[in-house]
Amino acid sequence: MAEFDLLAIAADGMGVQRAMLDVAARNVAAAQASTPDHPYPRLVARFAGAASSDPLERAFDPDGSDGSDDGDEGTRLTGITPGGDAADALTEMIAVLDAQRAYEANASVFDVGKRLAERTLDVGRP
Repeated sequence: MAEFDLLAIAADGMGVQRAMLDVAARNVAAAQASTPDHPYPRLVARFAGAASSDPLERAFDPDGSDGSDDGDEGTRLTGITPGGDAADALTEMIAVLDAQRAYEANASVFDVGKRLAERTLDVGRP
């Protein structure tokens, strides 16, 4: 494990949870806009690690890059697919709370990693 892997892993987790929050926010809006005659489908985010061997996965970068492998070893959003069920506001609000808690947990791990790196640097100072 490299010196800053903890920071990279925590940042990767925060990125995944940000994408989950984006999808859940879209689903909340869809649930409120749907009618019995026109229900909106619930969207589900799909993710893959850098070492994924699934040939059906196409890299999708929400930041607008071309999806080429630029050496980033983190988890990538591979697509957003319909989940089959209609979007439900209660289910989506629970998903938002889950993603928020997971984001906060990853942020806490990132802070611990940052403090660990700072203390490691302090040990090396005269």
